[in-house]
Amino acid sequence: QVQLVESGGGLVQAGGSLRLSCAASRRTFSRYAMGWFRQAPGKEREFVAAISWNGGSTYYADSVKGRFTISRDNVKNTVYLQMNSLKPEDTAVYYCARGDTGAISHGYDYWGQGTQVTVSS
Repeated sequence: QVQLVESGGGLVQAGGSLRLSCAASRRTFSRYAMGWFRQAPGKEREFVAAISWNGGSTYYADSVKGRFTISRDNVKNTVYLQMNSLKPEDTAVYYCARGDTGAISHGYDYWGQGTQVTVSS
């Protein structure tokens, strides 16, 4: 069983920054791609960003490209999401997920419990 624990959410003003972290419980973390997703009230969950097993490839939703950066530290079993120039529409619960392969794909098999990000205007 893999546990993913997100942290770093909170309340921030528009234009501000937050850094989310997602710590994984297993050392095999380094073999898998990781992703960040978000779900706003009344909306479906949407993809935000993903990173391959070694950090060599990243992929972003158009809505966050140029503002968010995903990274990982395979020694610390942690993936990060640096969020800059935040907008009120970025308000959501953010989830990290483990990919089912080392490469970025559409499949994710383990999910964290989520962390709330609220951006005030």
